[in-house]
Amino acid sequence: MVAAKRSTSSSRTSRAIDDEAYTVEEGREPTADGDLAASLPPSMSIDVELPAPVRETPEEEQAVALDDHEIDPAVVQVLTSGVTTISLSEDALAAMTPAEPITGALDLPTATTTRRDRLDGTSEGPETAAMLTADRLLDHPRGRRPAPEGFWPRLAYTLSFHLLNLGDSARVRARKELDARIATPFVGGARFVPVLTRKGGVGKTTVTTLLGMALADVRDDRVVAIDANPDRGTLSERVARQTRATVRDVVNRAPSISGFTDFSTFVSRDETRLDILASDTDPMLSEAFDENDYNVVADLSARFYSIVLTDCGTGIVHSVMRATLRRADSIVIVSGGSVDEARLASETLTWLEANGYGELVRSAVVAINTGTQGTNLVKLEEIEAHFASRVRAIVRMPYDEHLASGSVITWASLRPLTRSAARELAALVAEGMPERRGV
Repeated sequence: MVAAKRSTSSSRTSRAIDDEAYTVEEGREPTADGDLAASLPPSMSIDVELPAPVRETPEEEQAVALDDHEIDPAVVQVLTSGVTTISLSEDALAAMTPAEPITGALDLPTATTTRRDRLDGTSEGPETAAMLTADRLLDHPRGRRPAPEGFWPRLAYTLSFHLLNLGDSARVRARKELDARIATPFVGGARFVPVLTRKGGVGKTTVTTLLGMALADVRDDRVVAIDANPDRGTLSERVARQTRATVRDVVNRAPSISGFTDFSTFVSRDETRLDILASDTDPMLSEAFDENDYNVVADLSARFYSIVLTDCGTGIVHSVMRATLRRADSIVIVSGGSVDEARLASETLTWLEANGYGELVRSAVVAINTGTQGTNLVKLEEIEAHFASRVRAIVRMPYDEHLASGSVITWASLRPLTRSAARELAALVAEGMPERRGV
């Protein structure tokens, strides 16, 4: 009985100690077991002194730890609140201030447009997106080169079960080299190329269309051709028209055009991805299309396209022509194969030289349309020799039945010789424009 009572009393005492804290007063002895709970004070607190924590610095922090340095009390003032405030004295500020103010422009790194510049060490600026080419990034292991193009190389490659790779044929290599010239990358904004002449009926609109198709068919960026003829141009009739919008609609709705999706509703696109922006069909509205209107259209086009072709009218002193030439990076002069057509094309060059566009003349390309009526009666070699003394290059545009109809032009329906001439014209135009500008 005594053991049981003691056990019960001990259990009750344990619960009392757990339920409330108590304080042990010095000099007070506990009573018997049965009265232990009653003899305890109402509260109790125990003070325990623990050793100060010691923190060891990890190795990764020790590797970057700064050495201790003496701090000038005149420079650094430690507040009692524990926040450190750095207040520089006048002497310290004077030591940090340069004796002479910095003037002049800073030498910032310029953007690099070609990988050759970096390999030659002539430029150390950042690379552009155009430098990420497939030839640079793709590594073809030995024996796994792409299949060759051309009849005989392809036949040998097939019969040898892909073990014999002779490479592309000479014709295919020439085609790829021409593609590379047409696809010349540009940095620093859109390039503007007006196509002009002082005489109508020589195929200016046709040449503009062929040039645009050749560029758009090869290049990865966007190409647009604008009909800026104030006398009701026919550029939009050279492709399958997908919209009735014109340059006048672009001018009127310019504030609402915020992206390419908005602008694309005003153009017609053909199979080569060439976009055509038509002129007004009403001659009265066409005449109202002036320099300011062209600048609005050109500014919007420069936001979404890399190359902007302009099919100009015959009025070389028209205000639109002035705005076009101010933006031109290169020009294409179209000449027919007759005496008067060649003479008027040459007079166009003379007018340009006399009005401060001599540099454009020297870098110009002359496209001689041999599909006109007087071609068979003149010496084309003499016409080419004349223009060779004034411009950078000359291209003959051959006669093509598909073009003679004056209707919609389909790139695939053109004769191979016509496509080849258009591609050569596109390559010459692309090479004649600056690769970098404003960088």
